[in-house]
Amino acid sequence: MDDALVRVGRALRAVVLVVLALLFLIPFYLLVRNGLSSERDITSPEWTFSPTELRWGNVRELFDDPSVPFARSLLNSALIAVATTLGTLLLASLAGYGLARIPYRHANKVFYGILGTLLVPAAVTFVPTFVLVSSLGWVSTLRGLIVPTLFSAFACFVFRQYFLGFPGELEDAAQVDGLGYWRTYWLVVVPNARPVFAAVGTIVFLGAWNSFLWPLVIGQDQSAWTVQVALSSFTTAQVVRLHELFIAAGASILPLLVVFLCFQRWIVAGVERSGID
Repeated sequence: MDDALVRVGRALRAVVLVVLALLFLIPFYLLVRNGLSSERDITSPEWTFSPTELRWGNVRELFDDPSVPFARSLLNSALIAVATTLGTLLLASLAGYGLARIPYRHANKVFYGILGTLLVPAAVTFVPTFVLVSSLGWVSTLRGLIVPTLFSAFACFVFRQYFLGFPGELEDAAQVDGLGYWRTYWLVVVPNARPVFAAVGTIVFLGAWNSFLWPLVIGQDQSAWTVQVALSSFTTAQVVRLHELFIAAGASILPLLVVFLCFQRWIVAGVERSGID
């Protein structure tokens, strides 16, 4: 009897997981279905599971569209997201390690000051940051899109909390071998903190890739457009190019899926160790 209940429970759990997985995949199906359809199939009142004709030429049309440099936008987003992620990981981890491990009587005050910036709405600092970037001549440049977003108070907080629980014996052994704080951080701490680096890096990468308002204001020239700005250009007051919008949205999420699949194991481990909700 118990074995039968266990089998029934497992079967029900499998059914629930399959249903949830299908529901999760519906948006991806809609992106592919509508992206390879004609405008008539997308707007037709009679819904069909698949379009009447798969239009693979929509992909070529997207990248050949002279009004929207989508390939350049993808490249810009990739450069910005990678540079922002690497810069944030370096700066935030160094700050977190210093606040957690280097003796300094004002360390807590500095930490609370950094933490207090999380309470400041982004709208408050948006205009001053734009004025500063504009005065430096960084409008429509990758520097203007990357540099103001390099440091993250949230990432610094996560690293500090993680390093507070880092095994001190490893650092003591490094100091006995004659390593200073910098070499201890680089040779001992970083290799043993890969999960939290992966978790924080993924969050930063997603935020940089999906950022819209700052790239919209700074990237005034088409050569500095990001993928999110390019997506918004398919919907205007005059026309809505639905098939290009859907296929572009599908192409824009592929890098995010690749990042998640490559770092999934480390992300889960980093979330468990750092306490990110």
